[in-house]
Amino acid sequence: MSQAVPASAGRRRRPRWLDPRLWVSILITAAALWYAFRGVDFAKLGQEMARANLWILVPGSVASYIAAIYVRALRWRYLLRALGHFETGTLFRAMAVGFMANNLFPFRMGELVRSWLLARETGRSGAAVLGTVIVERVIDAVTILALAALVLGSAGAQATGFDPRQALLVLSVIASVPLLGVVALRLAPDFFIGMATSVTGWVLPEGWVERLEELLRQIAAGLTSLRGGTDLAWVAFHSFLAWAVLSTIPFYLAVVALGLDLGGFQADLGASLVLMVLVGAAVAVPSVPGFAGTYHAACKAALVPLGVEPALALALGTLAHLVFWITMTGAGLLVLRARGTALGEAMAGAEPDRGPDEPAQG
Repeated sequence: MSQAVPASAGRRRRPRWLDPRLWVSILITAAALWYAFRGVDFAKLGQEMARANLWILVPGSVASYIAAIYVRALRWRYLLRALGHFETGTLFRAMAVGFMANNLFPFRMGELVRSWLLARETGRSGAAVLGTVIVERVIDAVTILALAALVLGSAGAQATGFDPRQALLVLSVIASVPLLGVVALRLAPDFFIGMATSVTGWVLPEGWVERLEELLRQIAAGLTSLRGGTDLAWVAFHSFLAWAVLSTIPFYLAVVALGLDLGGFQADLGASLVLMVLVGAAVAVPSVPGFAGTYHAACKAALVPLGVEPALALALGTLAHLVFWITMTGAGLLVLRARGTALGEAMAGAEPDRGPDEPAQG
């Protein structure tokens, strides 16, 4: 009797370079790099970077990024409750490896890598873990939009030429869409998924609708871990701490390290929050691994309207990006080395063409 072969096994894997997502990412990165570096005096850029006080920038930034990984691990525990108890150290390791993979590989592979790593270490379902990661991304999007509304609704909007009332209205509407979707999936998952697939079935191919249904069910599964207002309050607190505090500190340290004076401590701190919001939004856009280009473009877009010269804005963005990339990539590589896991093994285990629960071969 012949053995049944999974449908996915019969499909030939498409070469990476043929994936349209790769070319979209490359085009967006190229456009961001053109915007960021056009008209910039590279000699002056080098001079501005050379005069930065790295003793101010590096130690505090590294500590903030490591603390941010830890805080995100604490938040992840609440999203994983339905799957059982998880040690914070285990979640920290998976989170660190995920950030590393996002810096080294395309298509946000870090989310699959950390799901696979956590599933392997704890024996839980990889698909269920991935569902909580998707929920986490939605929460991050809502957090960034809320902080953007706060920034653009005050001095940040005036500095960049936006009408504060229009900025608040537009961002509130945008933020309400994923938030309402999450609430609907938590309260009535079957009804919401049925409605979503019925509506999209009118305009999308059947395969896309099936993928959408699978994605929504993964999100719904992740949301079952949230129990009542206390859990939501802790998730909101950790999200605020990770983004508004720990992710903002490195930008403030970069401002100080380069000697920028934007009008005193309060103005410098406000500019750092603007930087964090725009960079947070920029790195969510498809780009090459490590967010090169989009990160730099966001720094220029945040600082030039505040009166900072383009070369100085790019110097800050380049230094801040280097510290971020080296810290997050190094932390993940150290975790893999300490756990005796090869980088290739982690990537093979998280291969998207294989189910999250299917072990790697070899």
